[in-house]
Amino acid sequence: MRVGRGIVLMALLASGSAALSAQDTTAAARPDSTVARRAARPDTSHLMRPISAMWRSMVLPGWGQSATGRHTVGAIFVTWEGVTAMMTLKAQQEADYMKQTGSANLKAKRQEVQDWLVLWVFNHLFAGADAFVSAHLQDFPKDLQLRAVPGGVGLSLPLPRP
Repeated sequence: MRVGRGIVLMALLASGSAALSAQDTTAAARPDSTVARRAARPDTSHLMRPISAMWRSMVLPGWGQSATGRHTVGAIFVTWEGVTAMMTLKAQQEADYMKQTGSANLKAKRQEVQDWLVLWVFNHLFAGADAFVSAHLQDFPKDLQLRAVPGGVGLSLPLPRP
């Protein structure tokens, strides 16, 4: 067995690098496919990463939305953050006063404090989720249009040309 393999190996080495008649010996310049693919991709280096946008909005609701270019939505989140924070503090001060005076409405006021606190926490969580989704959709075409057509609603989305 070893002798047979050795003979075949010697024959291959002895033949050298002779060109076969079916081989094309001309060097054809082929475009590098990775370079061609990279040139076709849009530059996304300026886009915010979804996790970064989410954490920004968890720290300060509206910051992640603003970083992804949705300034109006960001302003709404930060405004609602201020409203819920101030109303929580106001209701807590009123509950403290009612406790000092021995008011019968203390239980209802404590429930109001909890309600405002839940809205405050929910605003943080929802702002983070919204920023995460909006960061994923940053490069979505802005030319998406919804139109009324006979018999219903139509959606038009221009497709990029290859």
